[in-house]
Amino acid sequence: MKAGSWLAASLLPVLLTAAHPAFAEPLANRLFGAVATPSAQAPAAIGSYARGCAAGLVQLPDSGPSWQSMRLSRNRHWGHPEMIDYLIGLSETAQQIGWAGLYIGDISQPRGGPMTSGHASHQMGLDADIWFLPPRRLNLSRRERETIGSVSVRTDDQRSVNANWTAGHHALLRAAASDPRVDRIFVAAAVKIEMCRTATRQDRAWLQKIRPFSGHNTHFHVRLKCPRGSPLCQTQTPTVAELSNGGDSCDDTLMWWVTDFLDPPPRDPAAPPPAPRPRHPREFTMADLPAACADVLTAP
Repeated sequence: MKAGSWLAASLLPVLLTAAHPAFAEPLANRLFGAVATPSAQAPAAIGSYARGCAAGLVQLPDSGPSWQSMRLSRNRHWGHPEMIDYLIGLSETAQQIGWAGLYIGDISQPRGGPMTSGHASHQMGLDADIWFLPPRRLNLSRRERETIGSVSVRTDDQRSVNANWTAGHHALLRAAASDPRVDRIFVAAAVKIEMCRTATRQDRAWLQKIRPFSGHNTHFHVRLKCPRGSPLCQTQTPTVAELSNGGDSCDDTLMWWVTDFLDPPPRDPAAPPPAPRPRHPREFTMADLPAACADVLTAP
């Protein structure tokens, strides 16, 4: 069966559900996760980082003179052309600061969308994970790329960086954040605190894009702004500038990540009950995504 026919057949339960609610609507991550190739459409990011899809994505080559893609079996090295250009350029910068290059983790699936495992975002080809492990060599076998792991640059208590953190990491993140295409970069809170401590007084504006977020001690997560030619792409709200009031965001709120986040105060019995857990993107159906994502999914 041709790809377009197979995809149309996959969407049949969605159409049946509209007419007959008794049919169970398939999960969007299963539909997007089953597609092995990008759509033959003009490149476009659609929706939002955690609720969207992407047309016309291109694949980062498995290897290049300054990078290697990791975990090839996942087929998640597809990105908007702006992201692919960004990653190749950053890998060249990594060589200039003394690294052999970069190990690149997940970007997006061939047509974006919710993933069957892992990330909540990475749905528009505008997010990418870059390992904190400085490459020792760039000729890893396919098997090695499945088994080698990155390194944590944060202590086990999550309050400071460890001996794996180097000046090269600082220089790489500074270069990564200085690109005007970048909206924000997620790192472990300990990394942000260390960078705030060691950055010079005269060169700090780029720090506003470095944002603390849990689960980012072995890699940093780059998120690009909505690119040109993507009118359906939703800019993240609030923007980094709004979050940091135009400064370096090295303020008292940063310390929350190594105080109340790690050791939360007792809950006030008089406080209202916590809000219900929001639905995870892995629970989305096609009805939860922008309407244009159905066209991306069924396109040749």
